[in-house]
Amino acid sequence: MAHQHSSQARLSPSSDTEDITATALLLAPRLAYFAGVARTEHVTRAALEMNVPQSTLSRAMARLELDLGVDLFARHGRTVSLTPAGRTFLASVERALAEVERAAEEVRADADPATGKVAFGFLHTMGAETVPGLLHAFRADHPRIRFSLVQNYGEAMLERLRAGELDLCLTSPVPDAPDLVARRLDEQKLRLVVPADHRLAGRRRIRLAEASDETFVTLEPGYGLRRITDDLCREAGFKPRIAFEGEEAETLRGLVAAGLGVALLPPPTVPRPGVVELTVTAPRAAREIGVAWLADRPDTPPVAAFKKFLLSRRGSLLP
Repeated sequence: MAHQHSSQARLSPSSDTEDITATALLLAPRLAYFAGVARTEHVTRAALEMNVPQSTLSRAMARLELDLGVDLFARHGRTVSLTPAGRTFLASVERALAEVERAAEEVRADADPATGKVAFGFLHTMGAETVPGLLHAFRADHPRIRFSLVQNYGEAMLERLRAGELDLCLTSPVPDAPDLVARRLDEQKLRLVVPADHRLAGRRRIRLAEASDETFVTLEPGYGLRRITDDLCREAGFKPRIAFEGEEAETLRGLVAAGLGVALLPPPTVPRPGVVELTVTAPRAAREIGVAWLADRPDTPPVAAFKKFLLSRRGSLLP
């Protein structure tokens, strides 16, 4: 393993991200070889254990020292021993290799057809009843598949979908974007929720235009239900006067019960005292619920199984 160091080939220390990436690309292929030689302190034995030609291993170690600009081994005939620099380097290399192996085991486990993981996002309004029911039904046939669950509003979930943090999400409105695939699964009617002592509380049905003078409480801009509320009011011929904006539908129901406004909301999981929910006859007040995923991304077996299950629930997704 005799070799000469060349100052032109040495890596120069730098905090620049591009230089760090270049360093990793240069060194990474030889780190496992280095750890094997360091463990056996014998190039021939290490080559046999790793099933690589001795000449390949010798060249890799020579090149590694050349790139680093330091001697990692002291040579003693056919055996080698680590220099102080080699021992320092080995400690970090072993941690890096262990982390790579841990990551490999994790992704293999997540893709396992029987015990893998699905990262699943859904709207807050589906967390109390719809999603638990779906997961219960799915796990009847896939009892060991694991889930990472994320509750958020639609746009935030689509951002996490695009970032690779989610595999699938239930959202509304159903997105229409070239980088996504979306399928409509069901429809949920919206009701005008008014305080129990409101002038309209004795009604069962209402045209939305009749609430044009009311103060509304709504979700914040960016939420799908807020967009639907604005669109329905516009279709009814008015722009809603908004007193409060929130992040969760049941909080809005509480604001209505307190007499702070009216709201267009999906049905509650359980009836809430203090409010009356009116059927909106015009315009047609409903929101579509769909499932979305990133186009052209291959599914792991557990994701494919859950996607197939969701698509099978078209028209019967909601309780």
